[in-house]
Amino acid sequence: MAGIRKKTLVMSVCAALMVTLAGCGRAGERTQGAMQLIQNLDYQGALEQLALAEENGENTRLVNRARGIAYMGLTDYEQAAVFFEEALAGSSGLVQNVDYDLNYYLAAAYTKNGRFQEAEEIYDAVLALRSGEKDAYFLRGNVRMALDDYEGAKADFEKVISMDPKNYDRLIEIFEVMDYFGHGEEGREYLRAALDAGDTGMDQYARGRIHYYLGDYQSACLALEEAREKGGVESYLYLGRAYEATGDYNYAANVYNSYLEKNEGNAELYNQLGLCEMTRGEYRNALGAFQAGMQLENTTMMQTLSFNEIVAYEYLGEYMQAHVLMENYLKNYPDDEQAKREYKFLSTR
Repeated sequence: MAGIRKKTLVMSVCAALMVTLAGCGRAGERTQGAMQLIQNLDYQGALEQLALAEENGENTRLVNRARGIAYMGLTDYEQAAVFFEEALAGSSGLVQNVDYDLNYYLAAAYTKNGRFQEAEEIYDAVLALRSGEKDAYFLRGNVRMALDDYEGAKADFEKVISMDPKNYDRLIEIFEVMDYFGHGEEGREYLRAALDAGDTGMDQYARGRIHYYLGDYQSACLALEEAREKGGVESYLYLGRAYEATGDYNYAANVYNSYLEKNEGNAELYNQLGLCEMTRGEYRNALGAFQAGMQLENTTMMQTLSFNEIVAYEYLGEYMQAHVLMENYLKNYPDDEQAKREYKFLSTR
């Protein structure tokens, strides 16, 4: 039987993508419409609009850029890279903002496709022209970790920290990447240093998260309880996770539900609630949470929620429904190897 799927750490290759298109001409009506469809996660619809945009003679570079983004959404990173490369090839030779934008996207496609060396070379080129690009240092650190270049990655991460020492969101991202690649203890050194620095401007939300990643869950709960009063969904997520880490799943579920009762839905919080209910053995409640998250518009967590919905049906013993849903899931996410193995299991039930 499958394991439930958390929101797995994927290297933050798209976190820093620039969106400005200055110096590249104005996007045509159909290209703009395609970008809106991409925002709505309708990638196939966007590609259809972009084919019409090309026929109508709209800006070729922007059409190919949008195609690359649509293929990224479809997880076809090889095809995405092709279109980003074509868009870059259309440069006039004068480096413009859109060229940096396209290079970030191309590096993201390379990274997602396992072409880490090529991604690193792109970040090298960006930094050669713009040495102050904090995002490029961070993202290059990501791919250097994937290339098993720990010292190179560490140098990049320390450069980022030195450039923006009070950016605790980025500091935590650095820890997460280091932990993902087996260097969690080294990453925690940066977190401890941030606490020891005694920054009086560090808010309780940042402090609570740092305690959480240091494994000091009681301190995390205390800080995040105070941060919760500010009402941000992330505060509730981390507070609930901290209580889960102490083994208090009942209170964690109450934390998640208390947010959902007072605010509009949030896909990640619904997923976390579902995972918490699964741990409690409340599989019907878990199923309801996953399905509620799936009903939200423009969620980027549809794949995770869909997979966990199937697992919930399995735990409920409703194997036929799980089998049908898995068939549809694999049509949408054909590269999911774990799902393929699970489909074989369901086929025997």
